[in-house]
Amino acid sequence: MAETSHDQASGLRKMAAPPRPVKVIAVASGKGGVGKTNITVNLGVALSSMGKQVLLLDADLGLANIDVMLGLHPQYNLQHVLDGSKTLQEIIVEGPAGLKIIPAASGVQKMAELSPAEHAGMIQAFSELNQHIDILMIDSAAGIADSVISFTRAAQEVIVVVCDEPASITDAYALIKLLSRQHNVDHFHIIANMAPNVQEGRELFDKIAMVCERFLEVNLDFMGIVPFDDDLRRAVKKQRAVVDYIPRSKSATAFNHLAKKVEHWPVKKQPRGHMEFFVERLIEASLEIA
Repeated sequence: MAETSHDQASGLRKMAAPPRPVKVIAVASGKGGVGKTNITVNLGVALSSMGKQVLLLDADLGLANIDVMLGLHPQYNLQHVLDGSKTLQEIIVEGPAGLKIIPAASGVQKMAELSPAEHAGMIQAFSELNQHIDILMIDSAAGIADSVISFTRAAQEVIVVVCDEPASITDAYALIKLLSRQHNVDHFHIIANMAPNVQEGRELFDKIAMVCERFLEVNLDFMGIVPFDDDLRRAVKKQRAVVDYIPRSKSATAFNHLAKKVEHWPVKKQPRGHMEFFVERLIEASLEIA
């Protein structure tokens, strides 16, 4: 009986101890080609440069490209975690400013067609991490595939990247509609990419917000813009993050501004969806090494 009481007291102390907060942020887009991955990478590097411990998950599981974007050559990836040959900790590689990256496979069809159970198993592997994380950023695949839904439901915040093209706007709305009506996601941050200026970025946001306000019960936040910038193109060709390669460029300035907004977002202690253990396991991993 005394042993049971001890176990209960120990459990209560652990529950009462303030966990190190982990922000889990999914970056999504309705369609490909809008610069989602570039935004995720640069936001991650900017946050790392601010002293945050950032882990970036390449969740475009079958068509990974974060390693290519940063000129990295990882020996292992998530495919090796799923087949049991490596742990999640063993496949992490380091990028600019100390950004930690979990690479995915590229050109592997099986990775793009994981079952819900396999998605859950992969997310559960986060419990193996033995390092502290302030922010987990998830670069999801484009569109509304099952993996996109799984990761956005598990996240605390969802950023939707759009550009001023009819298909981008239509597909962004379709993604928001699906997540809202079928998965109870009711808050989205919108980034207007390749916008000439803030005013035109705001006008793009207003187009989406007007339709969402009419048909959906969601809260949209205009997070800001990333301007069209030749320096950004140069950085992409050099396989570098522009905030690291050309830190005084217009786009780098914009990314740093967006990163400061992310830094001030509060951590939500109650993640949504059926995969609540995702964030819980990140917190537990942090507690184990505290």
